[in-house]
Amino acid sequence: MQYKGDIEFELVSQTNEQVISKMPITKGILNPFGVVNAGAIIWFADATASLLLLQSTDTKEGMSGFPLAININTNLMNNASSGEFIATSTYIKKGKTVSVLNTIVADLNGKIIADVTSNHVASK
Repeated sequence: MQYKGDIEFELVSQTNEQVISKMPITKGILNPFGVVNAGAIIWFADATASLLLLQSTDTKEGMSGFPLAININTNLMNNASSGEFIATSTYIKKGKTVSVLNTIVADLNGKIIADVTSNHVASK
């Protein structure tokens, strides 16, 4: 049996203190039970947090300074099979070495899907 996934998201707004993005729920991110795979939710939260840490930096493969997640704690509370998810990332601690962020993933009605806390360091 072969499985294929496809994931995408879009930046909605970005400030120095907050990033909001949205991810459509597509067939390519659904698990065999027909709801969004937990890994896709965590990936979406991590990608949104990375945009906050990067600010307006142009990214490229192999770049130094990319924010590497060293710990991701996720509380999955709900799920969905259609629509879109909205992620909002904010700082808990903006550090020189380690930064800690909170990302809330919700559906379009505001129902919280996941509450994610992640720690990041800049790659060398």
